[in-house]
Amino acid sequence: MSISVNQAAMRVVEEIVRDKNRLGIIVEKDSVGTMLLDAGVKGPGGYGAGIAMTELCLAGLGKASLFHAKYGDVSLPSIFVETGYPAIATLGSQFAGWQIKTENYSAMGSGPGRALALKPKELYEKIEYEDKSEKAVLILESDSKPPREAIDYLSKKCGVSPESLTLMVAPTSSIAGSVQISGRIVETGIHKLTEIGFDPKKILYGCGYAPIAPIHPKAQKAMGRTNDAIYYGGEAYYTVDFEDDEKLKDFVMRAPSSTAKEYGKPFFEILKAVKYDFYSIDPNLFAPAVVTINNVRTGASYTAGRINPNVLKATMGMHAV
Repeated sequence: MSISVNQAAMRVVEEIVRDKNRLGIIVEKDSVGTMLLDAGVKGPGGYGAGIAMTELCLAGLGKASLFHAKYGDVSLPSIFVETGYPAIATLGSQFAGWQIKTENYSAMGSGPGRALALKPKELYEKIEYEDKSEKAVLILESDSKPPREAIDYLSKKCGVSPESLTLMVAPTSSIAGSVQISGRIVETGIHKLTEIGFDPKKILYGCGYAPIAPIHPKAQKAMGRTNDAIYYGGEAYYTVDFEDDEKLKDFVMRAPSSTAKEYGKPFFEILKAVKYDFYSIDPNLFAPAVVTINNVRTGASYTAGRINPNVLKATMGMHAV
């Protein structure tokens, strides 16, 4: 079955536009006809906007919902995500794999438009996926809306006209931004498994949950909290069809964030220690706190990792009064 992530995402865009007032999203078109969905730059956004943003990142091939949970003695709003198209919805769309930088603009890019720009190409080769679409949808993690130069750059890379491009924007330090980052819990686990050699095409279904980080006005602090929500509070569960339980057990043991050498410290402290060089951090950290995999071929299930409420409490700025 051939699925166009960009065409599927356009149905989510239509729902967002219809529900923009309830979601607190400002919908506008710039001078070249590009649709901008502002969920946190000037738009008030909120938890509903974050859920919509998460589902748009997944190209409409997954669902997200809110609930409340306790992590030790820390109580936080949380997000649950599920998808029946794990490789395509997460690695083929949601993965934040495009560092966008033009002369006057920078953003972290995710969403289905990546499949047209092939960002990064090797990931699409691993999942054996390509998309063809005259429309493109991208999600931008940024403190500002993209200027004309950035829009021209993105439309060119995606191979579509500017009026066929839709961009949804929210800063990390916004409610919608925080929600959609925690909403990457399933994708984070799949990406980690892929990086350690597991074939993501063998994953049949994926679901998971993570706490939603309280907002911090400083972008780097907000980035620290949103990453910690996944690394110390997130759980991912996958259903796979795999031939060897012993090999599967080994993959599960290597999958959680606790396998990283820097594990146990708040992400902001880790980032500060490497002078904000994101790529100097041990990549093993970029994973859920807990990973569980069920093998439908044998019926076996394996779990590794643990929730770390102490780090969550320290990083989230929680104070009992």
